Amino acid sequence: MTHRPLVLLATLGSAALLLGAFGFQHIGGLLPCKMCLWQRWPHAAAILIGALILLGGPRLLAWAGALAAASTGAIGVYHAGVEWGLWPGPSSCSGAGAGLGGLSGADLLSTEGPAALVMCDEVVWQLAGLSMAGWNALLSFGLMGLWILAARRA
Repeated sequence: MTHRPLVLLATLGSAALLLGAFGFQHIGGLLPCKMCLWQRWPHAAAILIGALILLGGPRLLAWAGALAAASTGAIGVYHAGVEWGLWPGPSSCSGAGAGLGGLSGADLLSTEGPAALVMCDEVVWQLAGLSMAGWNALLSFGLMGLWILAARRA
C-alpha cells in the first residue's frame, strides 16, 4: 500500500473511533468521564493531520499523525489501568480523590453537580474483557502503525 491510502485509512480509523465515542455518548447514553474526553483530542488532531496531508500538505506530517495515535493509545492504557485498579487515577474523577464525602446534601441532590460526574475508575461498557479505554488503546496503536508505514513511504 502506498502513502496516500495509508494516510486515508489511518485518518478514517481515527474518525471512526471518534464517531463511535460520540455514538456511545449521544445514542447510547453513556456519558464520558474526564479521561474519555482526553482520548478524543488526539483523534481529532489525527483527523486534521490526515486532511492536511490528503489536501497536499507535507508527507512528513504523517509522523505527527503517528504521535497523535500514540498519544491517545497511551492515554487509553493509563485509563484502562485506572479502571482495572492497577494505579490511581486523577483525584478529580476517580476513587483516589476525596470522593463525594466533602459534598453537602444539597450538592448531592443538585441536578447540575454530582449527577453529571462520571467516574474514571468505573467501567461502563466492555467487550471481550476490554473497556472502551482498552479498545481505544489497542485500536489506536494499530492506527499508529498505519501512520508509521505512511511516514516511511513518504
